[in-house]
Amino acid sequence: MAPRAPIFNRLSHKALNTLRATPAVLGRLAFRLPRNRREVLSDLLTPERVKVPLVSQSKDEVLRELVQLAVPAASVAARAKIVRAVFDRESLLSTGIGSGIAIPHGRTSEVDSLILAAGVAPDPIAFDALDGKPVSLFFLLLGPDSVAGAHVRALGRISRILRHESVREDLSRASSVDVFLQRLIGAEVR
Repeated sequence: MAPRAPIFNRLSHKALNTLRATPAVLGRLAFRLPRNRREVLSDLLTPERVKVPLVSQSKDEVLRELVQLAVPAASVAARAKIVRAVFDRESLLSTGIGSGIAIPHGRTSEVDSLILAAGVAPDPIAFDALDGKPVSLFFLLLGPDSVAGAHVRALGRISRILRHESVREDLSRASSVDVFLQRLIGAEVR
């Protein structure tokens, strides 16, 4: 008798398209979801990984604060490696994409699935953004090399949602984590 296929191979295509990947299943399914499945940021973002307001006042501080927010249970050594991966990516080209937005990201073996963290700075932070303007809205995306495709799709989804000025303004003005998440979910269903 042949061994049974893993569960994600036995699920029907229709079932995979309707599945909402929660953090508990992301490690097993995130990189196996069909390419045509719409990336949903609220699947990746939990209230514990959103901070309104951020306390950092510099680029280096905000990157470290976002990593702490993304992986609070990581060891000091693991967190240092994750920070290094984010800083290494940042050294290639600023992830400050303009319009007050930064999407720092990195790939590291210290995480086993996609992780998204977000925050709003009450006072915009100089971030070497491509348009030269300071940044107040941050989304940090981390993932292992094994989910490179899902990583790129998530970056694209963040960019598509944030291209709307009204969404950027709504998120930047969020007064709490709950308001931020409600506005993000509302932007995703547009």
